[in-house]
Amino acid sequence: MTGAASVAGSDVAAAGAHDVLTLGETMVALRGSGPLKLGGTLDVSVAGAESNVAIGLSRLGHTVRWAGAVGADEAGELVLRTLRAEGVDVTAATRDADAPTGLILFEPRLPEVTRVHYYRAGSAGSRLAPEAVEAAFATGPAPRVLHLTGITPALGPSAARACRRALHLAREHGTQVCLDVNFRSRLWSPKDAAAELRAWIPYVDVLIASDDELPLCLPSRAGSGDVLTEKTLDVPPEKTLLDLGVREVVVKLGADGATAHTAEGTLRSPAREVRAVDAVGAGDAFVAGYLSALLDGADPAGRLDRAVTTGAFAVASHGDWEGAPTRAELGLLGAGPGTVVR
Repeated sequence: MTGAASVAGSDVAAAGAHDVLTLGETMVALRGSGPLKLGGTLDVSVAGAESNVAIGLSRLGHTVRWAGAVGADEAGELVLRTLRAEGVDVTAATRDADAPTGLILFEPRLPEVTRVHYYRAGSAGSRLAPEAVEAAFATGPAPRVLHLTGITPALGPSAARACRRALHLAREHGTQVCLDVNFRSRLWSPKDAAAELRAWIPYVDVLIASDDELPLCLPSRAGSGDVLTEKTLDVPPEKTLLDLGVREVVVKLGADGATAHTAEGTLRSPAREVRAVDAVGAGDAFVAGYLSALLDGADPAGRLDRAVTTGAFAVASHGDWEGAPTRAELGLLGAGPGTVVR
C-alpha cells in the first residue's frame, strides 16, 4: 500500500486484548434476483470471508479486530460502517486513496446454483500492506487467535506479504493461528496456492478445509512442486498435517457434516438438518462457530457441534453473514417446525 493510506477509525481506542485478529478483503456485495444481463434490482451489502467470520464471532460474544483495507470511497465507508455496527473493531483497518474498494456480484441462475463475479483486481484489499498488520499487533496486547484464509494471499503480492508478516508476528507473540484454506480457482491456480500455503503450515495450529483442499497444504514429492491428489497420497492428508505440527485438522464435508482430527483421534459430526436457502457463507459461519467454541475452552466434540450449528444458520438464511446467530440463538435449531418463540 502506498503512503496515501490512512488508518480507518483511528479516533476509537482499542481496549484490551482481542480474542481474534483477522485480515483480508471485504467487498461491496450486489445480489441480483436473476440473470444480470436482464437488469433488475440489486440488494447492496458487504461480503468477505474474513469479515464474515469476524461478524459471526462478534455475535457470539467475542472481541474481534479486522485489519483489512478499503478504498477512500463510499463503498469503503459502507464496509467499515457495517463492521462497526456488528461490533467488530476496525481501528486497524486502512483506507487507500489510490485504489477502490472491491466489488462482488452474486447472480442466481438456478435454485441451487449461484454465479459469482469478482471485480477486485487492483483493489485496496489487494494492496493490503505488511505495515498494517504490524500496526494491528502493536496496538494493545496480542490477540489470542490470528485467523487467515487462502483468499488473501491470492489477491496480490502485497497482500501475500501481509499474511506472511502476520504469521511471523503471531509466532513472536504466542498467538494461535487458524487457517481456512478457502481455495478460489478464479483467483489463482492450485499450483500457485500450494506453493504459498505449504510454507504456512509450520505456523498453523488449526487448519480448516474441505477434503479436496487438504492436498494444497502438503509437501510435494521430492520438491517437484506438483499438487498432490488423494490417489497419489501414501497416508491420509490429515495424518501428514498432524505429523507436520498442525494441532487440529478440521474437514468441512458440507451436507455430510465435518470431522476433526487431532493427536487423540478423529471425531465426526453430522450436519444439522435445516431447510437450505442459501449456501453462500456457510463455511465462514462454520469457522466462526468452531473458533468460538475453541475460545470458550470446549473439547473437539463441542467445537464441531457449535460449528455445524452456526453453519446451519447460514445455510438457512440469505446472505454471507446476515443469518449468523447470537449466542442466545444457538438453541433455536432444536425447536420443532412451526415453533413460535414468544
